[in-house]
Amino acid sequence: MEKLTAAHRTLPLGSWVEVRNLSNGREVQVRITDRGPFVEDRIIDLSKAAARAIAMIGPGTVMVRLTLVAPPEGETAEQWYTVQVGAFQDRAKAEQLRKRMRERFGEARVVLRDGEPRLWRVLVGRSPAPEEASALAGQLREELGAAFVVRLDEPVRDRL
Repeated sequence: MEKLTAAHRTLPLGSWVEVRNLSNGREVQVRITDRGPFVEDRIIDLSKAAARAIAMIGPGTVMVRLTLVAPPEGETAEQWYTVQVGAFQDRAKAEQLRKRMRERFGEARVVLRDGEPRLWRVLVGRSPAPEEASALAGQLREELGAAFVVRLDEPVRDRL
């Protein structure tokens, strides 16, 4: 919370991004260290320190502009996208949803997100094209109510 970090759904973990508050012009550089936000109309979740730096603490949300400053070291051009359909503290619940999604869509996995609290994320599908992942997210949103395109951080050779 007190470091200049942020969560973004698709930027590579380890990227540095400049965030500009469009209402006051204040800027801060943050490192992408997590996935999120999982709220439909938001593009980035800032740590408390970063939010304070651009005077966002009071309003809670503001219009921002993101500029990629530096990708992580060793970043390759290959990118894969998936759809997050749930996050659970109880792994058994995550596994139940994964099983249901695998039966319907063929590819689904459960991935641990370390942190407080630890969460088991359920990811469906895999595509190199964000448009394909967005189409799947739309289909899943109709059934589940929440589905977000995220970058697949694990190596694509992993089995789903």
